[in-house]
Amino acid sequence: MGIFSRTRDIIAANFSDLLEKAEDPSKMIRMIILEMEETLVEVRASAARTIADQKEMRRHIAKLDRLQADWGDKAQLALSKDREDLARAALVEKRKASDMADQLMSEVAVLDDSLRAFEADIEKLQTRLREARSRQTAIAARLESAENRVKLRTLLASERVDEAMARFDALERRVDYAEGRADALGLAEAAKPTLADEIAALASGDKVDEELEAMKRALKKEG
Repeated sequence: MGIFSRTRDIIAANFSDLLEKAEDPSKMIRMIILEMEETLVEVRASAARTIADQKEMRRHIAKLDRLQADWGDKAQLALSKDREDLARAALVEKRKASDMADQLMSEVAVLDDSLRAFEADIEKLQTRLREARSRQTAIAARLESAENRVKLRTLLASERVDEAMARFDALERRVDYAEGRADALGLAEAAKPTLADEIAALASGDKVDEELEAMKRALKKEG
């Protein structure tokens, strides 16, 4: 059994309620669209049959109109020949054709009403179908987004990610060690005295020696 039982059910349906109650909204919206498409095909087929019936009835009405005219001419001819009995009989046949034409005209009017109802239903069904397809696109986008989030969270929670992060940590430690060695070599280079420093040290040593000798001479004089 379909989701909808009649065209009116589709037109009046609340898609949000149907989707909220569905265990699988994606599957539900596909079923809704499929049934709507099938219903639209059926309504269009009914409308086509109605149009065909109208055309056939109008052809019969045209034949009856010609038949009325023909019996009228015959009645006129019979009356001109003083055959009132034949004229009366011809008029009776004309009346029968007229009554049949009137009946068919009434049926055509009923079919006109049915056709207008079909046209209104088709327009409403097409509107609801566009709405359902739009919902389907939105649901598909939301479903894809949700699945991607699940994949991402599953990936983040997996041991592989932890292993990869551990490798990154180990690599960073190696880089830190290499940078430390480079910095240490730089410090060693900075501690080594330059040529200018060594010459300045010699000069400073001479001044100390001179001052020491001066102090010795002063002590001798005092003694």
